[in-house]
Amino acid sequence: MLLLVPLLLAILATVVGFPPLIGYLLAGFALYGAGIEALPFLEPIADLGVLLLLFAIGLKLDLRSLAKSEVWGGASIHLGLTVLVSSLFIKGLGLVGLSQFAALSLDQTLLLAFALGFSSTVFAIKVLEERGDSQTLYGRTAIGILIMQDLFAVVYLTASKGALPSVWALGLLALPLARPLFYRLLDRVGHGEVLVLFGLAMALVPGAALFDLVGLKPDLGALVMGLLLAGHRKANELSKSLFLFKELFLVAFFLSIGQQGLPTGSEIVAALLLTLLLPFKSALFLAMLTRFRLRARSAMMASLTLGNFSEFGLIVLTAAIAVGSMDPSWLRVMALMVTFSFLLAAPLSDRGQEIYSRWRARLKKMERYPSHPEDQPIRLGQPRVLIFGMGRIGSGAYDDLRQHYGDNILGIDHKQEIVDHHNNAGRQVVLGDATDTDFWEKLEHSDSIELVLLAMPSHHGNEFTARQLKRVKFKAEVAAVSRWPEEEAELYDLGVSQVYNIYEAAGAGMAEQILERNKASLGAKVSMTSRTA
Repeated sequence: MLLLVPLLLAILATVVGFPPLIGYLLAGFALYGAGIEALPFLEPIADLGVLLLLFAIGLKLDLRSLAKSEVWGGASIHLGLTVLVSSLFIKGLGLVGLSQFAALSLDQTLLLAFALGFSSTVFAIKVLEERGDSQTLYGRTAIGILIMQDLFAVVYLTASKGALPSVWALGLLALPLARPLFYRLLDRVGHGEVLVLFGLAMALVPGAALFDLVGLKPDLGALVMGLLLAGHRKANELSKSLFLFKELFLVAFFLSIGQQGLPTGSEIVAALLLTLLLPFKSALFLAMLTRFRLRARSAMMASLTLGNFSEFGLIVLTAAIAVGSMDPSWLRVMALMVTFSFLLAAPLSDRGQEIYSRWRARLKKMERYPSHPEDQPIRLGQPRVLIFGMGRIGSGAYDDLRQHYGDNILGIDHKQEIVDHHNNAGRQVVLGDATDTDFWEKLEHSDSIELVLLAMPSHHGNEFTARQLKRVKFKAEVAAVSRWPEEEAELYDLGVSQVYNIYEAAGAGMAEQILERNKASLGAKVSMTSRTA
């Protein structure tokens, strides 16, 4: 029963296009309604899920990305204004006679408004990965803002412990000195279950337990340990290896929310009223990101991705309830608000391009010039070959095609660091986002192009680019890479003339190298035999 109900409701949520955590939240309420109360083992598992979530955030934390003004400035200003406006809104609801809001003190009002300021990392990552937009400018900006919000939450969680840390906490400043030791251990743990065990041990022992021992919040320790390991070459692999454990343990966290009891009618009304803040939250992101010179489409897509309430709001309220700062009823209200926000945000996010196309003229008026350096249209010049996506596949194709086309090849990639790397290596690569419709509308067409290669890592990006090439009637042969047969069929339907399965190509390349090596080895043996004879 405990596993079946969350499973069925999570499947139902995904079938209708919502994140599975909606199913987990509803499952917690359903189990409570069925008389299954206060499951004692859920709490430690839920705590472990939160620790692993923060450890994983630390592993992916790139401090350079947080230094960008649209990230730290956008997150800070947005959270501050959201707290201010939400507090006024909550106080206003209390003044009109709603007793649940009128009973809140100023400190409680600010705390609730603070919890409303977060956007869901789980929801945003899911949406961006499904669309293949994680590495676009708007996707990276949204993720950076989410990380900044998570850091604000960790600061609160640390402060909420309510006691001053031990003087021994100063010794934690020397923790970075142990990074070479942690790196050496990570080098030696391999790639299997020992890697998972290493991650769990690092998050729980020198992370959570050590920080708790000196009077600091364990959550902060997990985040710091992830940050210390973030620069290692296996950090991404470690994060992926812990992904299923983190997701499974977080199920317990969402189930535990339902164990607080079924929401009352007044709590449902309170959640619905506070959900009215979502349009303001999204509009504020849109206004702020355009002020940071993102183009209208980038700002709008990021605002739709961030226009929801967060599981971190639940974590913040859980910590506040634990120290007696908030009534437990507000945790149920927040759970409902997270659910309502996902129900609204999912369809809006899916229709982001349609919404932008309809309101494009008005949205463009919000833009500031010059545009963000990573958000400007490009001029192609007169290349003969165009390669979209300059990762390993794109750069390999570039080098091979150079033997035939010379320097008449142009690569396009949406990441500035990749562009800089290739230009320093002698390749001609420019910054551009092929998944941005404005890119195609502002593209200066070139009659010199004979071949277009779609070498982006996501099928969504290649499929979208092929669709745009067909729409603008690009007169050139188009080739693309794929992983699965159904992807090949979609690309052929869009007019792509040649599709290469990367797995088959890798196998064929391996076989070709083996044959060439064997041929060379056989030739050497024959030559030696001839000399001997």
